[in-house]
Amino acid sequence: MVSQIKPNLSIKIGNLDLKNPVMVASGTFGYAEEFKDFMDLKKLGAIVTKTITLKGRHGNLPPRTCETPAGMLNSIGLENPGMDKFIQEKLPFLKKLAIPIIVSIAAEESPDEFVTLIKQLDKLAEVSAIELNISCPNLQKDKLISQDAGDTFKLVSAVRQLTQKCLITKLSPNVNSIVDIASAAQNAGSNAVALINTLGGMSIDVNKRVPKLGSWVGGLSGPAIRPVAVKMVWETYNKIKIPIIGMGGIMDIESALEFFIAGATAISIGTANFINPRVSLEIICGLKQYMVDNNIQNLSNLIGRLKACKE
Repeated sequence: MVSQIKPNLSIKIGNLDLKNPVMVASGTFGYAEEFKDFMDLKKLGAIVTKTITLKGRHGNLPPRTCETPAGMLNSIGLENPGMDKFIQEKLPFLKKLAIPIIVSIAAEESPDEFVTLIKQLDKLAEVSAIELNISCPNLQKDKLISQDAGDTFKLVSAVRQLTQKCLITKLSPNVNSIVDIASAAQNAGSNAVALINTLGGMSIDVNKRVPKLGSWVGGLSGPAIRPVAVKMVWETYNKIKIPIIGMGGIMDIESALEFFIAGATAISIGTANFINPRVSLEIICGLKQYMVDNNIQNLSNLIGRLKACKE
């Protein structure tokens, strides 16, 4: 008998409506134009841009990436053209796609830079949502905003007053309790949290006895961090009420499903884009098929449906 199920993949995050829950993660998809020849970009649920800072950044010293077992290290250092050039040179192409555009932003020196960035983005109708990247490990800082619940609350509270756009706070796994940080973001008015950003890591060339990255240390991503990410999504889902965007080592439909079952409302694909540019579209198709096979009408009936092991 042919299933009559027509899966509903649509989700809502704050005032942001997505036709499906599959995004591409900041820093792994450029500004989307780089992928236009590989896939139909309009099929994505949303695009999260490479993180933008107030002024342009050249980034860290090369080498900036290296492979590791089941993953990769990167230390790009938020290379970007700066907000003004982003608006002039990158946003026009993104606007043509007619899908939700989430602009990721970060501060170089002072958290006050977030205020300036938010004020600029708030005026732009083509910007659907804003991701507060308070967790990038590659800015050579002693402590990240996302490593302190008080700092997170203060920053999110300040920018929440400046815009009605959907705010997503991107969190670091390099903390004692990611639940505490997520709760602080929620209490300050964030519409969602995105987790996890990369884990801090290092790799050494044993023959030359030098670090493989120009900045010595970087962020570990890929399948190696997925069990950590799934655990943190599950822990956070059980403590907060706002949506979670899960990321960290999603490579295929099976790994994507782990995040939904653990409690993610949406997912963001990162490192896998470097291996298979079409992976996000394959995951969308796989998600539809899984829902048909398991008689699931709405995605909400899959989110957080982790069962206890049978004795």
